[in-house]
Parts: sequence; structure tokens; C-alpha cells
Amino acid sequence: MSLKKSIHFEIVAIICLCIVISSIIFAVILKNKSSNKESADQPMPTKSIIQEEEYVWVSCIANQSMFVNHDHKALKQFGRDMGVRVTIEGPDEYDINAQAEAIRRVIKRRPAGLMVLGMERGLIKAVNEAVDAGIPTITVDADLVESKRMAHVGSNWFNIGVRQAEAMVKLIGGKGKVAAMGIGGADNMQQGFDGFKSVLKNYPDIVYLGEYDDMASVEESQRLTEEILKKHPDVAGIAGFDVNSGPGIGLAVKQAKKEGIVKVTCIDIEPVHLRLCKEGVIQKLIGQKRELFTYYGARLLYDFNHATISLSKDDKKNGITPIPFIIDTGLIEVDQSNVDSFLD
Repeated sequence: MSLKKSIHFEIVAIICLCIVISSIIFAVILKNKSSNKESADQPMPTKSIIQEEEYVWVSCIANQSMFVNHDHKALKQFGRDMGVRVTIEGPDEYDINAQAEAIRRVIKRRPAGLMVLGMERGLIKAVNEAVDAGIPTITVDADLVESKRMAHVGSNWFNIGVRQAEAMVKLIGGKGKVAAMGIGGADNMQQGFDGFKSVLKNYPDIVYLGEYDDMASVEESQRLTEEILKKHPDVAGIAGFDVNSGPGIGLAVKQAKKEGIVKVTCIDIEPVHLRLCKEGVIQKLIGQKRELFTYYGARLLYDFNHATISLSKDDKKNGITPIPFIIDTGLIEVDQSNVDSFLD
């Protein structure tokens, strides 16, 4: 082979080698771009837990089945979604002083956010201490309007009373004796009673027997109902305002064989309430959107901490809270026309 042909062959070989190398590089670039695009198109994986960012929920009767089935469930979902730690605190019994002490214990560990179920004014001082300590604090379910809390997310308890009364008036035909039952001393219950009475006062043929303190106990609400039935055998209706009121009222009415004769309305849509409604013992249930206000409450605190929205150059200095002040999550009405969908 001549020298000229040899050089020519080497040049062609080098060119071919360069083309091969370029093709490989181009293929790698395309693959990386495709991989990046796929990553962008895919939903973000669940975030790893940020151990130092903790959101705490504090209530009385903290492990009551209603809270476990709804509030706790929503909190845990929030923790998984946002990659933060959620903690549940509070006494297992209805004890406002113990709940206040639980808040004070939480303050010492400086969580990223605090949610308080504010059923009584006795919690205001502890809530204010949390705010003064620099802990973002809101109320859920029941509000403490006179406290320094940043926001409230939950139901309007006055409206709960109004909705129960409207249902009761229709059930008893606008006349007869009516009683109400709930936790004595609880401010949210009193708001409910006030809403209830605001409707009844427009019906002169309805006699209001007053409020009875069932101490958040099924046994006590049953005993009180038996007492009412004995003292007022012509009672037309009884309304329940805590989670255990309805079941206790229903049991007493069933035992007296007065299902459908004594009309019953109550708050909450737990399985026992739904079964009694299905049986015709309870005629109207007013349910709260517990998962909704618990999850939204935690999200408000998260948004506050992560400054997703700002309204001025220095919101904190200007006293501006960049989250809603009040969110009313509304109510759910259940009767025999739709109870099956909730039972399912």
C-alpha cells in the first residue's frame, strides 16, 4: 500500500471513530434529558420526616374514638404529605386543667406549630403563653376568640345549635317540650345551646326544659334521659351536643319503647350514631368535617412557617398574619334518606 493511501485510510478511520464517539455522547445527553423530564412529570415522592419540625395537636379526651377515627387520621396523613412530625397530646378524660398543663409541657419543646381544641375559656392563659413563647398557635373545632391564637379552623357551634333546632321544630310540628344535653361548662356547647334557643324562641308552643350536663358520658346521658322521660312523659324531643349525648339518649328512648315518639337530634356521625339513625331512634344527625378542619389547621401552620404568602415586607413587624383568621368548614346533615351512604 502506498504512503498516500495509508494516510487516507487513517484519516477515514479517525473520522469514523469521532462519529461513533459523538453518537455515544449524544445518546447519553438525550437519555439524561429524558430522565429529567420523566422526573419532572412524576409526582414527588413522600418526603422524609424532618425530625426537627413538629406539629402538635392538644385536646381533652385525646384518645376518644371519634378523635382517633378522624382527627388523628388526618394529622398522620398531613405528616406523611408534608414530611413533618405530628404529635398528639392531652388527657384521656375531660379535664381542662390537664389539657392546659399538656400545652405548657409542649411549649418547653418549642414545636413548629400548635393546634388546640379550645372547648373552654380556661385554656386561654395557656394558649397565650404558647403565642408569647413564639409558637404559631391556632384553635381547631372549638374556638377561643379572646385568646391570642392566630387563626381558627372548624365548625360554627352556634350554627350547630341552629341546625339541630330547625330539624327539631320540623320533627315535633312546632309544639311540645324539648330538652338539650351536652358538656356543662364547655363554651362551645354553650354556643350550641344558644343557637338552639335562638330558633325555639320563635315558637311559642315549644316549652324549653333547659340544658342537662351529661359530662361527656354515655351512661350519664342515658341516666338523664331516663330522668327526663320520667318527669316529663310527654316530652317531644331531646337534642344532644357532645359525641356521647346521642348514644345515651338513644339507649334510654329505646328502652322506654319510645322510638319515633320522642324525637332525637344530635351532633356527630360515628358508627353508633348512624346505626341508631338507621333504626329510627335518632331522626337527625349534624356531623362535623373533622378530617377537613384538622388537616387544614395543620396546613395553615405549615404555610405560616414556610412563608408561602407574604402581605408586606415584614409581616411579623407589622402584626400581619399571612393566613386566614377564621375558616368555617361547614356541617354534614344525615337522616334516614342518606344514612346508608355513610354506613357503607
